[in-house]
Amino acid sequence: MSLFLLLPFVLFLGLFVMKRFRRMLGLSYSPGVFTRRLLLFQFPRRKGSADCAVVCAAKGPRPRYPRVWKTNKKIGTISKSVKLVECIKGLSNVKEEVYGALDSFIAWELEFPLITVKKALKTLENMREWKRIIQVTKWMLSKGQGRTMGSYYVLLNALAEEGRLDEAEELWQKLFSENLESTPRMFYDKMTSIYYRRGMHDKMFEVFADMEELGIRPTPSIVEMVGETFQKLGMIDKYKKLKHKYPPPKWEYRYIKGKRVKIKASQLRERGDASDGLHKLDGGTDKEPNGSYEGAEVVSDELEDEVDPSDDSDPSSDELGEAANSCPETTI
Repeated sequence: MSLFLLLPFVLFLGLFVMKRFRRMLGLSYSPGVFTRRLLLFQFPRRKGSADCAVVCAAKGPRPRYPRVWKTNKKIGTISKSVKLVECIKGLSNVKEEVYGALDSFIAWELEFPLITVKKALKTLENMREWKRIIQVTKWMLSKGQGRTMGSYYVLLNALAEEGRLDEAEELWQKLFSENLESTPRMFYDKMTSIYYRRGMHDKMFEVFADMEELGIRPTPSIVEMVGETFQKLGMIDKYKKLKHKYPPPKWEYRYIKGKRVKIKASQLRERGDASDGLHKLDGGTDKEPNGSYEGAEVVSDELEDEVDPSDDSDPSSDELGEAANSCPETTI
C-alpha cells in the first residue's frame, strides 16, 4: 500500500526533473518517455517562450521580424492618383516643369507606380485634359514603363483630340509597321474615324485596304463610315458590294449592370442607340443603356461570329486604291 501511495509523488517528481533538463538542454521537443504508462502524456509548450525561438535546427517556424521599409500607414492607389492629378493640374505646359513634378512625385517609390499613373490617366481622360494626358503618357514611356497597346491608344486618342494630326499619324505608322498582323482593331477604328471627321477620304480608304489585305474583319462602325463615304462620292456599286460583303449584324452586345447582354440590332436602331458607330467614335462616351430590351439574352464572353459571308464580287484592295486616287485630297 505504501508503494501505491508514493507512486503519484514519484511521477510528479519525474515530470519536474524532465522539464528542468529540457530547459537546460534548450530542446523544443520532449525527449523519449521512460515508462509505458507515460506514453499518453505530452509535455505542454508555451507560446512565445524562449525554447520556441531556437527551433530552426529542428525544422520549426523561423522567427519573424517586422519589415522596416514598410510603413503601417498605407495609402491606396486611388488617393495617390488624385494627388498626382492635383500635382500637375496647375502647372504650365513647359516640359521640364511637368517632368520635374512627376519625377519628384515618384522619388520615394521603390517601384514605378504604374497602377497609380494609369488611374491618373483615366481621371484626366474623364476631365478631357488632353495635353496633360500627352505629357504624362510620354513621360511614362520615357521611363520604359507601360509600353502596352492600351497606353499607345490613349496617347493616339489624346493627340487626335488635341489636333496634332502629324504626331498621331507618325505614332500610327510606327505601331502599324512594328505590329503588322497583331494591331488591334480599335486602332483601325480610331484612325478611320479621324480621317472620316476631317474628310480625308483617300487615307481612310488606305486604312480600309490594309484591313482587307491582312484579312481583318472591319467593325460595323468602319463599314458604316466607309459606306457613307462611298455614297457621298457617288460610288454606288462599291457601296452595294460593301454592304453585301459586310451586312449589318443581327445581334449586338451591351454591358448592362456588369453583364454582357445580346440585343437585337433592330431594337437598337428603333431606340436610336446604334452600335459602336459614328457617335461613339466622334467623341461620345460609351455609356450603358438604362432601358430594357425585349428578347435580350445574357451571353458569355466567348462568342463566335454569326455572319461571315464571302463573295468573289466583293470590293478588293485594288478597287479601294482606285477609289482613293479618284477622290480629291483634302488637307487641314
